[in-house]
Amino acid sequence: MSKKKKKAKNHRKNEITRGIFTVLEKEPKKTFNYKQIAAKIGVTDAHDRNTLIKRLVKLKEAKRIAETDRGQYKALASTKTYHTGTVDITGRGNAYIIIEGMDDDVFVPFNKLKKAFHKDTVEVYIFPKRNGKKLEGEITSIVARNKSSFVGIVDMQKTFAFVRPSDFRMYTDIFVPKEKIGSAEDGDKVIVEVEEWPDKAESPFGHITEVLGKPGEHDTEIHSILAEYGLPYTFPLEVERYANELDTSIKAAEIAKRRDMRDVLTFTIDPKDAKDFDDALSYEVLENGNFEIGIHIADVSHYVRPDTILDEEAYNRATSVYLVDRVVPMLPEVLSNNACSLRPHEEKYTFSAVFELNDRAELKNQWFGRTVINSNERFAYEEAQYIIENKNGNIPKEISIREGAYSVAEEVVEATLKMDELAKIMRQKRMQQGAISFDSVEVRFNLNDKNEPESVYFKESKDANKLIEEFMLLANRKVAEYIGKQKPKKTFVYRIHDDPNEDKLQALNGIISRFGHKLDFKDKKSISSSLNKLLADVKGQKEQNLVDTLAIRSMSKAIYTTENIGHYGLAFDYYSHFTSPIRRYPDVMVHRLLQHYLDDGKSAKEQLYEEKCKHSSDMENLAANAERDSVKYMQIKFMQDHQDREFVGVISGVTEWGIYVEIIENKCEGMVRIRDIKGDYYIFDEKEYAIIGERTKTKYTLGDEVVVMVKSTDLIKRHLDFSLIGRSE
Repeated sequence: MSKKKKKAKNHRKNEITRGIFTVLEKEPKKTFNYKQIAAKIGVTDAHDRNTLIKRLVKLKEAKRIAETDRGQYKALASTKTYHTGTVDITGRGNAYIIIEGMDDDVFVPFNKLKKAFHKDTVEVYIFPKRNGKKLEGEITSIVARNKSSFVGIVDMQKTFAFVRPSDFRMYTDIFVPKEKIGSAEDGDKVIVEVEEWPDKAESPFGHITEVLGKPGEHDTEIHSILAEYGLPYTFPLEVERYANELDTSIKAAEIAKRRDMRDVLTFTIDPKDAKDFDDALSYEVLENGNFEIGIHIADVSHYVRPDTILDEEAYNRATSVYLVDRVVPMLPEVLSNNACSLRPHEEKYTFSAVFELNDRAELKNQWFGRTVINSNERFAYEEAQYIIENKNGNIPKEISIREGAYSVAEEVVEATLKMDELAKIMRQKRMQQGAISFDSVEVRFNLNDKNEPESVYFKESKDANKLIEEFMLLANRKVAEYIGKQKPKKTFVYRIHDDPNEDKLQALNGIISRFGHKLDFKDKKSISSSLNKLLADVKGQKEQNLVDTLAIRSMSKAIYTTENIGHYGLAFDYYSHFTSPIRRYPDVMVHRLLQHYLDDGKSAKEQLYEEKCKHSSDMENLAANAERDSVKYMQIKFMQDHQDREFVGVISGVTEWGIYVEIIENKCEGMVRIRDIKGDYYIFDEKEYAIIGERTKTKYTLGDEVVVMVKSTDLIKRHLDFSLIGRSE
């Protein structure tokens, strides 16, 4: 028998074996004879029927199936090869099914997807594992679609249209009949809603719900990014109307129910271009010499009441989205920029955490509750930073970092400097307890009035930023601790961060060893301190952004949940989000629950809040992806005007199809395709994180400095391709 025929015979035998398991495990309580199995898997000829009978006998002898009566077969009770998981489509159209609690993902080839889309929840049948082979399976049913709306470009025909999805993981065009095209024209970027995918149809059927505009136009592409993740960019009219009709005036009767802190020195520190100020700090020196620091948070829950359309909209959004050129707020402007914005010289309702600290930043007393404040001053970070940096010199009475100079009161200077001292002590304690210091570089753009990027700059976290951060962390931690330690246990919304995956840390260690760094795996504290040393050592080095990114990827993701396990990255046993209810729905939930428990309320329903936590975590993830895509879009737009320049970059990723290079001066990342590298035929070496020339043995590896030029840019697909000039000298 020829090798080809033998291979075909074995393939057919494997198909029949899989068919047997599919039938028996689909209905594990039933028994089947060979005729019933043959009918279900489409075996009709005598040869295949004989193979089926032989396979049944062999599987019974191997104790992989059971024979209950003569010729009657059923699945073994212990054999569970049907699982529910999430689809992860690859760039090549195949998929991996991610199953909770299973270490290995299940590979599903394109022809066994059964019309499942990326991120769908599916039932997958796992084939019996062969030695040394990865888990493989086929999708048997779609449990739930992740989404039914897609962004794409219209390809108009005479009596119908196809929409070509922008997302490479959406592997099929969508058919739109003429009467469902609406006002869309050929080449428009649109949102299309999938209605059905008939069994015999090659493509799913849908209708166009919205025309976004012409591809490549700025607003079209930004709105496309939001639409791809199902994120809105406008509020429904009824929500706007409801918000605008709220009574946002400050009432004497309401003030009487609150702690009045209007006479205490209070100020905000925010970015210079901020439009909403959702947190303020107050400072007072007590008679005993200690310091009373108040962290005052806009009382969003006073206005956003449960079971209203405003609350429903805020919950659905769950977070504000920060794109390169705009903020898509969680709440309408009348709240986010007005009633809930702690603007100077305006009375505002707040929810506060007030702490008494001594000179060593030790906590002596704490109080939580609703307050009313009147902020004395609005600082930009740069202004507060100026005061901190010039503490030993003469601080001028006027600072003019923002438009126009203004006076700075001595008491504000004194408060800023003392709070900076306390914040530095608290930060040092956190680091000693094992907190990880992630000060990763954030890319920002200076845009002109047409939203064209004129230059790139990097957002740095300085002392003024860290001052605010420490007091916000203090409030978040102590609120969570206050509820978390109560007996009996009370339902609460925690922000948790699990320990890092050791395999990922070992992989990180292998990569950073190329730059002369290493991690210490002796114990949990050793890992934390060596991670901090690594992050400090790479600061300002060519490999900084690469190492920062890889270190973050080695960490678990922080999520919201009612089950507290602590926060690894911050080294806190209890942590929550209390300080940003304007832009995060979990903070709104925390405010409501905290007030409920301050009023001696019973424990809230855990399952209800767990569902809300999961939704909030999912929406946070979508928003982060949209934010990254908008940065990528603007980087490509920026690089379009720099196609004639050579740039020095660092190899930030290596794959079988090419190397990714991140330009050092602006952090723009693009790809050099293997097929475009001249002078040799390059092969991907997974273990070396490198591509190696077959003839010259020239090696390009992760972290190498190279010189590149822009080869091509594609704003619509958000692709940036480089040409490799050579190594950096």
